[in-house]
Amino acid sequence: MEEVSVQETNTQKSSFKLNYKRTFTIGFAFFGILLLWQVYDTWCPTFLTELFKSAFNKESDQDVQYLVGVMMALDNLAALILLPIFGRLSDKTKSPLGKRMPYILVGTFVCAVAFPFIPVFFHANNLAGTLAMMAIVLIFAMMYRNPAVALMPDMTPKPLRSKANGIINIMGYIGGAFATVVGMIFILSEYLGKTNKHPEQFNNIWTIEIPFLVGSVLMLISAIVLFLTIKENKIAEEVKDEMARGEEVSEAADKMAVDDEGPMTKANKRMLWFILAAEFFWFMADNGIGTFLNNYVIYNLNGSSASTAVMVIVSGVGSVIGFATGGIIASKIGRKWTIVAGLGSTLLSYIFWIILTFTVGFSGDSVPAWLYVIWFVKGVGMSLVHVNSYPMVVELCSSKKIGAFTGYYYAASMAAQTTTPVLLGLLLLAEGINWDVLPVYATICLAVSTAIFFFIKNVKSTKTGFKKGLEALDVDD
Repeated sequence: MEEVSVQETNTQKSSFKLNYKRTFTIGFAFFGILLLWQVYDTWCPTFLTELFKSAFNKESDQDVQYLVGVMMALDNLAALILLPIFGRLSDKTKSPLGKRMPYILVGTFVCAVAFPFIPVFFHANNLAGTLAMMAIVLIFAMMYRNPAVALMPDMTPKPLRSKANGIINIMGYIGGAFATVVGMIFILSEYLGKTNKHPEQFNNIWTIEIPFLVGSVLMLISAIVLFLTIKENKIAEEVKDEMARGEEVSEAADKMAVDDEGPMTKANKRMLWFILAAEFFWFMADNGIGTFLNNYVIYNLNGSSASTAVMVIVSGVGSVIGFATGGIIASKIGRKWTIVAGLGSTLLSYIFWIILTFTVGFSGDSVPAWLYVIWFVKGVGMSLVHVNSYPMVVELCSSKKIGAFTGYYYAASMAAQTTTPVLLGLLLLAEGINWDVLPVYATICLAVSTAIFFFIKNVKSTKTGFKKGLEALDVDD
């Protein structure tokens, strides 16, 4: 690949300016996504634990975690198949609403209707009904997830995508925060009778129903805001020239070979596979912890599910910091080294988690303060990873293949999320293994991910020049 002069590259890039108003509005799509998954991932594993214990007459929670893992993995296996399909379909869709919006609207509506029925069936101790509602939610969430995520790169030139992705993720975490705060008020462990702090909540269906209802309502509102403000076809025409110029300054390993119809070059294909492999292992770590976190707190630390919510909020605060700064850092040192820094800091926090678990340990019925610190560092570190990894993937394709490459990105994450709950569930079933395996498992997966990322070619050799001050705030529709 021929080297482009620093002066020429910076001159080209300095002409780009991010439309903050439009980017924040697109973020409402991700607002709905994280809102849904925050409630789903926090509550459903515990629902399944209690249902499986009842169905198979088990007293120990560890005896059924492998079944919980299998069920959560089957969800992700379906996503592994569906996400690329809906990505490719939306790439080829042409409608008066645009190519992504039809999928977003239909998927959101069906999810919003089905979502509140999950706790209804759980309350009735109906395992089949709970699983059926979870399956419906998952299928239609996959219908809108890929197209919703693809909206940002559809309308954002390549040099600005890390910064835009940071804004999108902040909007998503605001959605997750809504769900988390509601979960702190309506406490799952109180419903299960694990504590006696609020006995009126024991077996009160509204304790578990309200978080799901709030999630459904906010999902619908986010979709309505998106529909009323983002006119896909109109915006696509407006940004066509700017998108074309963005192709000229991409960070692909072989940027001259990123075109609409041609096959990927060996350099770009190798870069893609390394990114996806590293992504697979960091999601093995992240989702492994996320799937079993509430159970870890309730059954291992004898804590309240409200403590899980506080941990999520602490991590979310760290994530917002990372999302706000990740694009800026990447413009200085490149996306690769920003991701390596995020992986490295998270890896160190997990190592401290292991050390403190086996030295200081846990006491009482609450989460220790040091675990909140680790969760904050993890939030900052992994947000630096997420804000830059997706733009690195769609950097390797043209605007006509964004949905397909978004599918590749989520296929890698869903493959990990299909594998990791089963592996962890089986580990917890093994003789002599207990909940303390959680940080050890995550540390090993994250170490592999970090090692893989060092093999990715660092093509970022110059600083990115952006418009500064008020000039950068293009708020035109």
